[in-house]
Amino acid sequence: MKSNLLNIFFLIFASSVFAQTADSLSVQKEKVIVVKDSLEPKVEYNPLAPAKAAFYSAVIPGLGQAYNKKYWKIPIIYAGMAAGVYFYKQQDDDYNRFRDAYKRRLAGYTDDEFQGISNDRLINAQKSAQRNKSYSIIVTLGFYLLNVIDANVDAHLQQYEVSEDLSLQPSLNYNQFNAKPQYGMSLTYRFK
Repeated sequence: MKSNLLNIFFLIFASSVFAQTADSLSVQKEKVIVVKDSLEPKVEYNPLAPAKAAFYSAVIPGLGQAYNKKYWKIPIIYAGMAAGVYFYKQQDDDYNRFRDAYKRRLAGYTDDEFQGISNDRLINAQKSAQRNKSYSIIVTLGFYLLNVIDANVDAHLQQYEVSEDLSLQPSLNYNQFNAKPQYGMSLTYRFK
């Protein structure tokens, strides 16, 4: 009797397993949403990139900034260097005018454009124009050197990984004891 009951139970169970139709065995496709990872792909470290950017800027001012893809810096570099050259040219013309007038006075002529100015003032004007010419050269060379240094430092800084793991955000918390808001800043760094 027990064996008959087991056989009947087995037949009922087996028939329900084997009685599945083709509709019940169909494959269902799952839709999977793939979200792009927020981390940017790592760029291979190039130890010669800063030297290459500095060399490019030394050869042609602004070329290192173009190599670093910081195109907005190029007009600033050329404007600074052009201002230095412009003021050098202007001071050189003034120096030549003061010197020529002083030489004519030493030769005995009194028909120069600076008739109301004494000889001592002409000598001081020459010295001032010469000093300003030197300053203009320094400004031009300063912008040129700043161009080379900026290209080098910018290429160095581009190789550092800057991610969302380091963030500085304002925070607003409520004090549970007196129910007043508390303001602050939080610096977050996540280790991977």
